[in-house]
Amino acid sequence: MSVSEMFITLQGVLTADQDIREEIRKVVQTLEQTAREILTLLQGVHQGAGFQDIPKKCLKAREHFGAVKTQLASLKTKFPADQYYRFHEHWRFVLQRLVFLAAFVVYLETETLVTREAVTEILGIEADRERGFHLDIEDYLSGILTLASELSRLAVNSVTAGDYSRPLRISTFINELDSGFRLLNLKNDSLRKRYDGLKYDVKKIEEVVYDLSIRGLSKEAASDVGGEK
Repeated sequence: MSVSEMFITLQGVLTADQDIREEIRKVVQTLEQTAREILTLLQGVHQGAGFQDIPKKCLKAREHFGAVKTQLASLKTKFPADQYYRFHEHWRFVLQRLVFLAAFVVYLETETLVTREAVTEILGIEADRERGFHLDIEDYLSGILTLASELSRLAVNSVTAGDYSRPLRISTFINELDSGFRLLNLKNDSLRKRYDGLKYDVKKIEEVVYDLSIRGLSKEAASDVGGEK
């Protein structure tokens, strides 16, 4: 084979790779748009009247996740199944965003932490790497850390809306989440930096709870929590 023929062959490989990446990019753009629609919908819970509409907003968000399943099913077909990590960077960010959104919906519905397996069911992908297009553990953890930031914001807005028991419940949840992350030996630099931000979320929520305490609202809120249980 001549030098020219070698480079023509190489160009063919490069072109095929670029075509795959372009097909992936198109699907990812659609996923990003759907994720924005879900986020816009859920942001309504931060408004005063939004607390009464939480069940309705969660139900609507679940409907949008139906579109996410279809889009991810399409994404799976755009590259060889054994080359997940070769193209992973293309959808990593949007997948982390979708994990956060799924986790936020589940928290709003049940005030519990969604499992990685439950997220994969919501998204219509796999939990096990060996079974194909899956949810990487670090992507799951990144999405959960985004949830922590969102809940610290929700704690502040809950007080503004006159809901004094919700920040106490959020505080308990975030502290449990922080304890869970402390059990992990995080090597990933990006994930480690995001985890470092969790302490600020914990501090922010503690300040909200402290403010409720000095205003004499924590006892009332605690009794509300006990009544709900």
